[in-house]
Amino acid sequence: MSKTRKIRIVCGVGARPNFVKIAPILRSLKRYSRLATRLVHTGQHYDRVMSEAFFEDLGIAPPDVFLGVGSGSHGLQTGKIMEKFEEFLLADPPELVLVVGDVNSTLACALAAVKLHIPVAHVEAGLRSYNREMPEEINRVLTDQISDFLFTTSRGAGENLLREGVDEKKIFFVGNTMIDSLRKSLPRAERRSRFLRELELAPGSYALLTLHRPEVVDSKERLEKALKALEGAAELLPVVYPVHPRTRKRFSELGLEKRFRGLSNLILSPPLGYLDFLHLMIRSRMVLTDSGGIQEETTVLGVPCLTLREETERPVTVEKGTNIVVGLDRGKIRRETEKILGGKGKKGKIPELWDGKAASRIARILSERLSKNSK
Repeated sequence: MSKTRKIRIVCGVGARPNFVKIAPILRSLKRYSRLATRLVHTGQHYDRVMSEAFFEDLGIAPPDVFLGVGSGSHGLQTGKIMEKFEEFLLADPPELVLVVGDVNSTLACALAAVKLHIPVAHVEAGLRSYNREMPEEINRVLTDQISDFLFTTSRGAGENLLREGVDEKKIFFVGNTMIDSLRKSLPRAERRSRFLRELELAPGSYALLTLHRPEVVDSKERLEKALKALEGAAELLPVVYPVHPRTRKRFSELGLEKRFRGLSNLILSPPLGYLDFLHLMIRSRMVLTDSGGIQEETTVLGVPCLTLREETERPVTVEKGTNIVVGLDRGKIRRETEKILGGKGKKGKIPELWDGKAASRIARILSERLSKNSK
């Protein structure tokens, strides 16, 4: 009697946010004996802290395939990923390609798959900032249009897809896999204390900052505006800033590194692994960020968050959570910081289905649908 053929799923990742989102999905898919998964790392983020350390922190086995595309312009990077990922798929075509998030690897892997008539599943579908200057927005919209399974983190994301003409049968509201990773990692992250000791900071005495979006860090004018805006918070409490490698490079190229280093109360640190960063976030008084995922994490942790952008593709973090969109308005940042320090910061609730079980829902849906199609 012949063995039942496995249903093969290839998961494509390439950047730090992808790793956080894919970890619980890989664990959940492996619970189904009929499914066989392979993890392909494009190499979009390729240094140790941006890649290998995250795999270790999240408990992910090393990727099955590493494409090693490295950095480059958006077009060059996307093209290289498509070329190498297509070559991999042609050698052994799977039944499904699964991608997460909105980075260049997300779109490139999805495009390579769909052109080979391989179905695509997009996790974190339907998010919209409606700011086409963001490369991530282009990646989101295009990936959603060519995907066969669209897994959403909120009901609003599903509504966005319906307005764009996506077939309702393709949309599945499952929750947020980034929060799955957060909930699983909290006990280990809470035990971390080395960085706070090294920085000589007490829990709740500092703000945590991320600033890495190309629309800000690639412009000297906007970076200088960001400097002035951050003074609104840094005058009131220390601000810890783990600097993204790309951002540090831009500081130097634009001649602004000395100014950042000279900003009173700004503490620069190297980039951190997932658990170390999560520990700093848990213990912080507030977070200032231009990152999408951190808006979600702070909402679940109950940590006040000020988003340093003019819009957010995650409005549920504003409607339900602790997030306030402040842009680079120095006065607004200072006022909101004063409220937080005075105990009057925004209180939030945890959004629907952000319960740590999103990946289980995704795996169940894929197992049922793909098994049915393979008969």
